[in-house]
Amino acid sequence: MGWKAVTSALSALGLPLVLAACGGGDKASGPLAPTAFEQRFGAESQITPDNVSDLGLAWFHQFDTDRGQEAIPVYNDGVLYTVTDWSIVYAFDAKTGEKLWSFDPQVPHDRMTLACCDAVSRGIAVDKGKLFLAAYDGRVIALDAKSGKQLWSEQSFIDTSKPYSITGAPRVAGNRVIVGNGGAEFGVRGYITAFDTETGKKAWRFFTVPNAAGKPDGEISDQVLADKVNASWSPGAWTTTGGGGTVWDGMAYDPETDLFYFGVGNGNPHNYKIRSGGKGDNLFLSSIVAVKGSTGEYVWHYQETPGETWDYTATQPLMLADLTIGGKPRKVIMQAPKNGFFYVLDRSTGELLSADAFTDVNWAKGIDLKTGKPIENPDARMGKGSFDMIPGPLGGHGAQNWSYSPNTGLVYIPEQHLMHHYAVGKWTYEPGHFNIGFDLSAAAVATPDLLKEARKNAWGDLVAWDPVAKKAKWKVRHKWFYNGGTLATGGNVVFQGSSDGSFNAYDATDGKQLWNYKAGNGIIAAPISYAVDGKQYIALMVGYGGPSAFVGGLTPLQPRRPGRLMVFALDGKVQAPAYPVEVRAPPLDPSVTSKGDIKAGAVTFAQNCVPCHGPAALSRYQADLLRSGFMTSPAALHGVLANGTEKHRGMPPFTGVLNDTEIENIRAYVIDRARKEKPGDGQ
Repeated sequence: MGWKAVTSALSALGLPLVLAACGGGDKASGPLAPTAFEQRFGAESQITPDNVSDLGLAWFHQFDTDRGQEAIPVYNDGVLYTVTDWSIVYAFDAKTGEKLWSFDPQVPHDRMTLACCDAVSRGIAVDKGKLFLAAYDGRVIALDAKSGKQLWSEQSFIDTSKPYSITGAPRVAGNRVIVGNGGAEFGVRGYITAFDTETGKKAWRFFTVPNAAGKPDGEISDQVLADKVNASWSPGAWTTTGGGGTVWDGMAYDPETDLFYFGVGNGNPHNYKIRSGGKGDNLFLSSIVAVKGSTGEYVWHYQETPGETWDYTATQPLMLADLTIGGKPRKVIMQAPKNGFFYVLDRSTGELLSADAFTDVNWAKGIDLKTGKPIENPDARMGKGSFDMIPGPLGGHGAQNWSYSPNTGLVYIPEQHLMHHYAVGKWTYEPGHFNIGFDLSAAAVATPDLLKEARKNAWGDLVAWDPVAKKAKWKVRHKWFYNGGTLATGGNVVFQGSSDGSFNAYDATDGKQLWNYKAGNGIIAAPISYAVDGKQYIALMVGYGGPSAFVGGLTPLQPRRPGRLMVFALDGKVQAPAYPVEVRAPPLDPSVTSKGDIKAGAVTFAQNCVPCHGPAALSRYQADLLRSGFMTSPAALHGVLANGTEKHRGMPPFTGVLNDTEIENIRAYVIDRARKEKPGDGQ
């Protein structure tokens, strides 16, 4: 079967999952040290290509959660801090691994029914003796970094009943701690909020898209919205859904100029023709925006994808650097976002300096450097009803952090290759659920065999990109498309984990693999480097999750195992105990039957269930439906989908969205899939 046929059958494989990477710290003073610039460069040089093979586990801590671990730890003054899912913070002695304290903000677990996508956290910030946590439910909390005692707590959501969430790390800009949020797929309006680091009092708020009511918000963004943004939006569904534009990650700060940079996400619905009648650029969607960190005053913006319609967010990690371009020193901001182009801009003015494809791209021929706009492939707008798009909505680079080495001049990108079939479809706003405006029914024909075929065209690369020469210097191919973030070090070593559980070290100059450690669990986070008493350590959060876990079928269906914080050193001799061998229950008993319509259920499943439970019901990250007791009777599944009996575990009800017949059809489809499952499906 050809790739086009496969992608046509798997339209939901690339569903946008608002998952990103951020935070962490590669300097002793925390994630926003002036010299860090979000470069993820550990200056420590004790570990080199010559001795990295001697690296071993120095200590580890196992958490009592099996959700994805996306956080980048932060080292500060002898203490290693990290955060797990549900926004629980831990502090450890960075040398010995002794647990010093933990803080659980008690996020209500039913919040997941209002938010996207999983209760992960990507990091915290530490500055001037305080630790700042952006909790999943919108609270911004300041803790005493030594004791873990709460100092203040403020709510950042303007309406807690709406489907907002926070998974990204907060950033500190001077005496401001700044947070964004997610939820665009569910239908919200994006903004960022700054709080005073000492008191927690709100300092300013910047909205990224217009107010559907056409009224000023009384915020710092009012004037720029009136001057630059409102005219770029035409009537459409955005007035009902809020327009999107959430800032769920992608932030950086330059203390020399007090410029705070943030990337803006996708619109809602995704489909531009439905969202805004196919008219206007829809600012500030898919844009990098620069404001004054102290006041929120607008300075400049650059829109990467005008009229965005493919979930091409600009919320991927931003990076500041000083480069020599054309023989002249330039202070730049760089990004490798979802749309597949590597952007280099002057960070003072927003002038576009270069934009070149770092992965396969077919939606545009390139970027016009004079206008700054993409030279689009007209077919990408789906004038003929559909288009096989690359990159897909998971992007050429997703949430994973990247890194830069000033020693090699290279940026190390966790690139991913995955095509997606877009098809125009009908749209009805469904509050509390994904609202994207595209037809997902083609995924109804997804089978394990189709998924195996699709895997041949889905992979990930570690790309060493030269931002001055504007090309890749080397690449390392990974088996699976979604892998961990990267760390470059002063010893000329690059570290990266992979979703199949390998933690790897590469020569930063030529990409030669130097070392490998089998972690026993998938890795999606990025590591950090730090030194205590002259000894270099590499710390990494280990735990499977992220888009690959949700999508299912294109990555290994790994067992759900407890997450770990693993810390390595050259003389490390610790042996982490092996995870118990998973004994997987058999699929549903053949005696379980349904009178529902299997074919109709496949379509309904694709349109409503694939984002979390995967095509062909193969994902078991949220729940293994092929073995679920809720499929054993109509009443059990009706209770979940119509009455919300599992809301407390994060399963949203579909009350008013799915009727009794549709629910039973879903049950019939899952039962049929369970009967057809064979050993090795999804592997």
